[in-house]
Amino acid sequence: MKNFNKTLAAGALMAAVAGGAIALSATSASADVACNRYGECWRVAQRYTTYPSNLGVTFHDDAWREQNRKGHYHWRKDRQDDHGYYSQGHWRPFDR
Repeated sequence: MKNFNKTLAAGALMAAVAGGAIALSATSASADVACNRYGECWRVAQRYTTYPSNLGVTFHDDAWREQNRKGHYHWRKDRQDDHGYYSQGHWRPFDR
């Protein structure tokens, strides 16, 4: 019975350690920022590859957004459905 309790305790400890490691490795949900060559920026859930090449879309993280909230960037409305892009002040959805 002693061996069973030790094995059970060791298993519980390993499960707790594994759960803690998973919790530490998980990142908080954050969105990237996409900016086009006109300085228009908006949040995106993922980095799409279907932006027009002449738009010059670049991506940044949330820290960049906070550092650049003011300045020469034009912050556009964050879209719930971000399957598209801003171009000269207008939202243009991707063709589906």
